[in-house]
Amino acid sequence: MTAQAAPQGDLDTIPKLLARNAKLYGDRPAYREKEFGIWQSWTWAETQVEIRNLALGYLELDMQPGDHVAIIGRNRPALYWAMVAAQWVGAVPVPLYQDAVAEEMAYVLEHCGARFVIAEDQEQVDKVLEISDQLPQLEQIIYYDKRGMRKYDHTRLNALRDIQAEGAAGHQRLEPILRQREQGQGYDTTCVMLYTSGTTGRPKGVVLSNRNIIESSRVSAEFDKLTVDDSVLAYLPMAWVGDFIFSVGQCYWTGFCVSCPESAETMQADLKEIGPTYFFAPPRFFEGLLTAVMIRMEDASPIKRKIFNYFMDHAKKVGMRILDGKPVSLGDRLKYAVGNFVIYEPLKNQLGMSRVRIGYTAGEAIGPEIFEFYRSLGINLKQLYGQTEASVYITIQPDGEVRADTVGIPAPGVEIKIGDNGEVYYRSAGTFVEYYKNPESTASTKDPEGWVATGDAGYFEEGTGHLKIIDRAKDVGKLADGSLFAPKYVENKLKFYPNILEAVLFGADRENCVAFINIDLSAVGNWAERNNIGYSSYQELAGHPKVLDMIQSHVEEVNASLATDPMLNGCQIHRFLILHKELDPDDGEMTRTRKVRRRIIDEKYSDLIQALYDGSTTISTTTEVTYEDGRKGSISATLEIRDAKVFPREAKAA
Repeated sequence: MTAQAAPQGDLDTIPKLLARNAKLYGDRPAYREKEFGIWQSWTWAETQVEIRNLALGYLELDMQPGDHVAIIGRNRPALYWAMVAAQWVGAVPVPLYQDAVAEEMAYVLEHCGARFVIAEDQEQVDKVLEISDQLPQLEQIIYYDKRGMRKYDHTRLNALRDIQAEGAAGHQRLEPILRQREQGQGYDTTCVMLYTSGTTGRPKGVVLSNRNIIESSRVSAEFDKLTVDDSVLAYLPMAWVGDFIFSVGQCYWTGFCVSCPESAETMQADLKEIGPTYFFAPPRFFEGLLTAVMIRMEDASPIKRKIFNYFMDHAKKVGMRILDGKPVSLGDRLKYAVGNFVIYEPLKNQLGMSRVRIGYTAGEAIGPEIFEFYRSLGINLKQLYGQTEASVYITIQPDGEVRADTVGIPAPGVEIKIGDNGEVYYRSAGTFVEYYKNPESTASTKDPEGWVATGDAGYFEEGTGHLKIIDRAKDVGKLADGSLFAPKYVENKLKFYPNILEAVLFGADRENCVAFINIDLSAVGNWAERNNIGYSSYQELAGHPKVLDMIQSHVEEVNASLATDPMLNGCQIHRFLILHKELDPDDGEMTRTRKVRRRIIDEKYSDLIQALYDGSTTISTTTEVTYEDGRKGSISATLEIRDAKVFPREAKAA
């Protein structure tokens, strides 16, 4: 087994990194938050005071080492402080997805045995109160935003600012206890517990130590040369491991500034105002931005479209070579410089990426065309492959070796091997400690030597050492004729089209493949308006014959591409339908991180799958849905099933 990494000096906990940053970077910004249209800022020195007072207030509430403290809300400095303050007193922060419904929260809060909940506002408090009878261990709910809370029974409720004030008032009595708590922690103390998205079942609590978080943050920050001068926009769910590494781990290791947008609705405008140098987003975000750009260009004047297309064609030709430092002729460089002035820089500014030095995407494969679009503009967008259990990083792409079809080389300090069945295994200093209260899953995922089974199938590319991920190992199968079945690969090819939001492929152990499609309402809706097609709902638009024609053309283009792939030409789509509703986490069809729950979809839409295979041309169905307020309802529809053209399969090379 690999030797465990040693801490850098005495920097073996997040609160100790906070103390160092307050000393070295005391007057530099640590956090920014936009509220009521105004950016507020806190220096590292001010941040340390905020967190210390909150930690002292926790002691006043009798928070004990090992207690689990649930954090629920959107990205806000106060909620990040709540996590670090919990660590300071020896407790374990457990961030939850803020858009989870009460029933989902009940499982996590009961499973971790949270004594304390830190909730952002009235909405989150109401969710916790709704399920409080299922949580006998819950003692205190602490809320940040006081709006609407005045008339609540405060027997077990406290305002976060009041807790801070009580901590500050009792500092002489409580600080010796806080110092003692701090001294009792080290590299092997639990730093955070993050729950998996629950793609295949109940979410699992992933226990990550200070060693896991700090070492992953340190080596990744060194790899990308992150410094105190960098900045990041924190807008992704706080319950996701990536946000914790970027907004806590790397932030506290390097001392850079974390900015929090005013709301999800203003995120794009706030991104433009802040102009971060370091940025992460899932492929869906980059796909959505590109879709918006293309929609605007469709509405632009012919001369503007012509100029845009002219310079974008040139950017695709030489932009990535210039970004990677490869040879480009003087004429092409001059032409690119003109394009930069006329198109590329104004576009990057509009996207909020003028200052992005390093951008990452992960979670799903990103379409090559989308990936190359951003890199051709000069945005250093890269892919990484990771997991919650790895403290994010498994592979990473070095500058100059960035490609859309691989996920890069092993991240610093990470060892990777490929099992006999093609499954990817890794071990590193970031490897998780255990699944909380689940020794069976821990043992089946991590062996005694520290190797972790990712559940993904992949292989190393000869000559480059880059890892290629094919699909989830459990989803890779065979068609009836023995051909390889890799649904995610095909689904990602479909999602390269802006009109397709989501796709689900079926075919394991069957004669051929069929698919469900979700259209992108924004992209298809704009197309419909330009083509004078009226509609009143997603369902009506999804069933329109011209929309079906358009999606069929995309499916057949994917089939033509697959036909040339000797490994996956059996995955061509023979029949498809457009679903009458979007797949939704509230309906259990996707995780909160937007990963498809295949087993649930197989069960919920079994009638539609049967119709795709029995030759039906239409199918009437009724589906239960969950509304935004939590009420249940149902929608009925008659769906048209289309046959797609398939192409002769190229023979597999010997």
